[in-house]
Parts: sequence; C-alpha cells; structure tokens
Amino acid sequence: MKILSAALAAFMISGVVSGAAFAHGFKGGDLEIGHPYIPTPPAVAKTAGGFLKITNTGTEPDRLIGIESDLAEKSELHVTELDANGVTTMNHVPVLEIPAGETVALERGGYHIMFMGLKQSLKKGEMVPGTLVFERAGRIEVEFSIDEPKEAEDHSGH
Repeated sequence: MKILSAALAAFMISGVVSGAAFAHGFKGGDLEIGHPYIPTPPAVAKTAGGFLKITNTGTEPDRLIGIESDLAEKSELHVTELDANGVTTMNHVPVLEIPAGETVALERGGYHIMFMGLKQSLKKGEMVPGTLVFERAGRIEVEFSIDEPKEAEDHSGH
C-alpha cells in the first residue's frame, strides 16, 4: 500500500510540475504576458508571426510601443485588416493600447508581431528571446515558444 501511495504521490507531483511547465507566461509591472509563441514557419521562410496575450491588471492603461528581437532584422506590431473590396492586408501599427483591467490578444486575423528578415530557421520546441517595450511597464523580457502551426498561421509569404 505504501508503494502505491508513493507512486500516486509521485504521479500527482509530476502532473503539477508538468502543468507548471505548460504555464508559459511573464510579468512586468501591472502586465501579464501569456504564452508568447511563433508557429513553426517553413525552413526557407523570411518572416514569421508572433502571438500572445497581454493582461493589464492595473488601474491605468499601458501601451505596447516596441518589440525587440535578435531573431529578425526587423520586428513590428501589425494588424490584419479587410478592406471594402474584400482584400486582406497587414499593416504596421506604431502603438497598441492595453486598457486597465482588460486582456488584449495578439492572434491570427488581428494584431500580431511580424518578425521580418529571419536570421535563423525555427524548429518546433525551441524558445527564442524577445523584448516587449511598454510605455508604463517598461521592457519585459519574454521567450517565444516555437509551436506547431495552427491552420492559416503561415506568414512566410508576408
């Protein structure tokens, strides 16, 4: 019985540890950054999209004003927009407001980070560093997880 109890306890602890490993987030000031990731682009891709969630737990708004990364020659905040003719475009956005008490998602079809001029190929399971720069919270160091791409997340032709 003691062996079974010890095995069960070890299993439960491993579940807690592995669950914590999947909790991929960062904090800076009143901001919480949830699961920054890049869908694995094709090996020859020159661009990649980055996605994450930003939660502002404070009482004042903040603004994302920059993205820095050695991964690419240029990293920018973009938004996907649909014009009156039904044509989808991706446009640079200089700042993104993060209202107090709200979560803003950078996701497919909306706001996202564009890594342009990739300096290396990205492989599933890797972690790559980056920095999000906010007006109030300052610089928040994050790691982007290279994840399995979801349908329609290929930015290699952008």
